[in-house]
Amino acid sequence: MSDPGRTCPLHYRYSPEELCADPGPAAADVLYVVGGLYGNPLALDRIERMAQEERDAGRRVRLIFNGDFNWFNAGPEAFAGITTRVLEHTATLGNVEWELADPHLEAGCGCGYPPSVSQAVVDRSNRIMARLQSAARGFPPLCAKLRLLPRTLCLRLGSLKVLVLHGDPESLAGWGLSYEALSLPEGPARLWAWFEACGADIIVSTHTCLPYLWQQVVAGRPCSLLNNGSAGMGNFRDDPRGHLVRIAADPHPEASHRMEHNDLKLELLPVAFDVDAWWSQFRIWWPAGSEADLSYAERIRGGTTLDPLQIGFAVLR
Repeated sequence: MSDPGRTCPLHYRYSPEELCADPGPAAADVLYVVGGLYGNPLALDRIERMAQEERDAGRRVRLIFNGDFNWFNAGPEAFAGITTRVLEHTATLGNVEWELADPHLEAGCGCGYPPSVSQAVVDRSNRIMARLQSAARGFPPLCAKLRLLPRTLCLRLGSLKVLVLHGDPESLAGWGLSYEALSLPEGPARLWAWFEACGADIIVSTHTCLPYLWQQVVAGRPCSLLNNGSAGMGNFRDDPRGHLVRIAADPHPEASHRMEHNDLKLELLPVAFDVDAWWSQFRIWWPAGSEADLSYAERIRGGTTLDPLQIGFAVLR
């Protein structure tokens, strides 16, 4: 029996062993991996400016949007604007984009929510998706482009394999790399097994909305995980800024968290967009009492309850 919003469709699934079988060149000095933009155009403006500042300093920058770049942008022009801009860069599917490109009623929002998420949140997310799907129907060419996006991406950066995905190494909407799952006693062992199976040195994910960093030696080689939480919403207590993952040889002076992996710096980089302007835009799409307002208003205005020191094996600047 399907359970929309919790069901993880079979076509979301893949094998960890296949994910890094044929890595492509990174073709960049700096990778920005942007997960969970959630339709925030002001965050996208800021991210593109940040990338341009790096280019002005002589670095080759590649932006990779690893899914759920749509969500709050529930008007036709807003959907088209965000999608068109993101597709000018490298992108992979999130569950949101999959359900926009090829909707499945049994999937609902495609979020694959675990039991810990209340049914009220699941129901609201399904209704948010239905409204966004309505906005997307007027743009068949854009939806066709979304349908062609890969589910995962593996790149070779120097001697290292960087695996970019949305959920976890078994499913597009998997929660195995969430803050909650990796905090369980069995969480690190499963992550260890995934690193062994896929052969990646670095995994970058998103989907679960809370950031997490992890680094250990697995089968004799260092392995690192970075989950950015959300680029378009706040991730930490009293901090409404989004965050993205930055991977480069040189550190960024504004990084909030940093790990070192061989000669690379793996960082969470804040996305400091204009929160008041974003709130005004959000309110136009989602007035008080609407589904997105009930689920996300507090986070948009003030961040989460997560302390910056509580995200795994993170090195705080």
